[in-house]
Amino acid sequence: MKRICVFCGSNRGNLPAYEEAARLLAKTLAEKKLELVFGGGQVGLMGVIADAMLAQQGEVLGVIPRALFKKEAAHPNLTRLYEVDSMHERKQLMYDLSDGFIALPGGWGTLDELCEIVTWSQLGIHRKPCGLLNTEGFFDALLQFINDCTRREFIHPSHRDLLIVDHSPETLLEKMKASCPNPSQNGLEKKPLK
Repeated sequence: MKRICVFCGSNRGNLPAYEEAARLLAKTLAEKKLELVFGGGQVGLMGVIADAMLAQQGEVLGVIPRALFKKEAAHPNLTRLYEVDSMHERKQLMYDLSDGFIALPGGWGTLDELCEIVTWSQLGIHRKPCGLLNTEGFFDALLQFINDCTRREFIHPSHRDLLIVDHSPETLLEKMKASCPNPSQNGLEKKPLK
């Protein structure tokens, strides 16, 4: 893994632990020489993780639709900022740039991005690891729902296991790395950047 895409809120949430988790994840990524791909905004947890990554001299790639430049306030100090025309292009480029995905606390947008990328994995479109950083039990209710869907046979147990969960950034990244298939064994090669 070279680049990790982080899905997270354009708000900071109501617990300091959410910001602390974003900063700790950034520190861990930088220490492991992993680059950050994210939504390109300077607001909310997006801004927190980008600022923390930049403070560690880490590489930060942002992807933002032009229509959200003002609402999400495009981050002005990134290593690279990609401007796209739509949310669909944003998600596709974030996918293309990344070797794995982690969701931090967030709202509808975070859930949308997480569900789509896990669905792509279920459909065999990719084999990149998908993780949840479960800070202060933020995702407990979602995980209970997913487990219930599995119990009710709407999600196959092997597809439930596509989502890697931990409360520690270090441990989560280790689990994700261990789950990465060898490209030479599965026929999947990293696409060149456009």
